Order: sequence, then C-alpha cells, then structure tokens
Amino acid sequence: MKLSPNEQAQLSKSPSRIKRIIWLVIALLLVAGMAVPGYFYQKTAVANARVIHNSRMAPVIFIPGSSATQNRFDSLIKELNSRSIGHSYLKITVTTNDELSITGKIGTNDNEPFIVVGFQNNKDGYSNIKKQARWFSIAMKYLQNRYRFNNFVGIGHSNGGLIYTLYLEEYLNQDDLTINKLMTIGTPYNLSEKNIANRTEILTDMIKDRTYLPKNIRMWSIAGTENYSDDGIVPVESVEAGKYVYQDQVKQYTLINVTGDDSQHSDLPQNQEIVGYIQQYMLTNPNQNRPGTRNNTGQGSRNSN
Repeated sequence: MKLSPNEQAQLSKSPSRIKRIIWLVIALLLVAGMAVPGYFYQKTAVANARVIHNSRMAPVIFIPGSSATQNRFDSLIKELNSRSIGHSYLKITVTTNDELSITGKIGTNDNEPFIVVGFQNNKDGYSNIKKQARWFSIAMKYLQNRYRFNNFVGIGHSNGGLIYTLYLEEYLNQDDLTINKLMTIGTPYNLSEKNIANRTEILTDMIKDRTYLPKNIRMWSIAGTENYSDDGIVPVESVEAGKYVYQDQVKQYTLINVTGDDSQHSDLPQNQEIVGYIQQYMLTNPNQNRPGTRNNTGQGSRNSN
C-alpha cells in the first residue's frame, strides 16, 4: 500500500513528537522529585519552629566558677527547692573533646527546671575561659535541640559570669534563643585588678564586643564585701567593672552589694540574701512558692540603671 505524501509527512514527524513527549515526562518527574522532598522538609521545619515557638519551658541555667564542678550549686538548688514545689535538676559536664556527660533529668511538666553546666577543664585564665564559653555553647545547642525551649534565665558564679558574658557576645544566636535575665555573683570582670584604669585583656575585649549583647536582658551583678573592699578573693571594684560592659547596653543593669555572714567568695551561692534575690528576681513560674513560705529577699543595697 502506497502512502500519500501527506501521510508520509505525518509519519516523519512522529519520532520527534515522541521525543518531545518523553522529555516532557522526564522534566515533570524531575520537578516532582525535587518538590516532594522540599515539601516534607518545609513541613518538618515549620513543625519544629512551631514546637519551639510554643514552648513554655524557660530553664534556669547555672555556670560555676573556675575549679568548681557541676556539683557546685547542689546546696543552692536544695535550698531553692525547699522553698518551692520543686524544680527538676539536670547536670552537664562538657569534656575537652566536646562530649557531654549528663546526670539527672527534667520532669515532663516542668516549665522551669534547674540546669548546671560545668567543664572537665575548669581551670582559671582567660584562654581557658574562652574555651569554656565555646563548650557552654555546645551544651546550649544540645539542650535547645533536646528540650525545644526558646528562652532561658542565666546565673553565673565567679568566672561563670565571665563565661556567660563571652557566650552572649560571641555565640548566642538571638534569632533562635532569648536570654530573659542574667545574674552574675562575685564575677571578677577586671580579674584581680582594683584600679579600673588598669583594664585587663578580658575586660577590654568584653567592652569592645558589648554591642553584641542582647538588648532586652535584665541583669543583676552581685558583689560580696566581706570587709567592704572584697569578698576575700575578688575586689569589689572588679565586680563593679561589669557596668562598663552591661550598663547602657541592656534593658536593666543592677548592682547589689551583699555584706555580713556568708559573703566570702566561695560562700556567696549559699548566702541566704542571695538565695532570696534568686527566688525574687530569677524565678518566674508563679506556682513555685510553697504556701506559708516567707520570701526572704534580704536587705542588700542596690543600684539600678
């Protein structure tokens, strides 16, 4: 059978048409292959963001000073829990190879747990403090991923306050995590130097980077004055030097001087006046006060900005 010229032309076009159809199908499959994973990724990301956004947990996270371990605040935590319904207690030690050793646990319905982060290398010195700030950031990333909170309260004793300051200036991602309040206790912002004119390297660096501090922090700095000049270790002038870092950079800066019993440097976390300040200023969960328990806020002197 002989094909007409028109039929022959149509037949010659069929292979190219089939090829176009095949390439169209391949393109559609490629688009679908990229779109489906993208859809599920976006769905997962939105779900995770919603979980973090809706999180009611706001842990109180403690950092001890040099030479102290994750057990440094055991007496303080026990005292705080004796005045309250109770907070879960989790302790972390960050090793020198960036691993975490964890003890304790956080209760399912606890919106304000206590967490202590210590370090295997807990030695003094600016170079070590900078390492500890980085190790603390590792612990914070773990905690946020594990417990899905987006805000917290910080308390640092002695060099723990320096670690907190370096962390806030260098490592905190303010788009993902908010620190509501910070309290540093006996923190030597100018190390052992009494004369503010003689600024140490660490104070100079913290002042230089203070613009990176979160602006909405409410901050309390507590100085112990055993003999009205120091707490036996840290000069009060060194604690007061913190104002050059925080004052006019954060929402509120308050300096508190504590004297009398338990005002020595190592005793400050157990000082009843300071325990009262922590209970009054740092704990936000309204159901924590046990009926009939008097809130001991102390009579320390305060200077606010």
